[in-house]
Amino acid sequence: MSTEQSFESSYKELESIVEQLEAGDLPLERSLELYEQGIRLWRQCHKRLDDAERRVEVLLKGSDGSLTTMPFQEPEQ
Repeated sequence: MSTEQSFESSYKELESIVEQLEAGDLPLERSLELYEQGIRLWRQCHKRLDDAERRVEVLLKGSDGSLTTMPFQEPEQ
């Protein structure tokens, strides 16, 4: 991949690979190739999600009316 794919196209490609592997009718070598490609795509998607999470900020209004930012934090379940 010389140019990086969008998250959405990487995710669709990953879904396609998973479907092919789950079908179970591929030769071993092809299954291994797809598995390796799937791992690369999963890592790429995971990194993009991590990067996006770090960029998300929540605006908070201070007591003096000024707006401040703070890193997004997931609510505890």
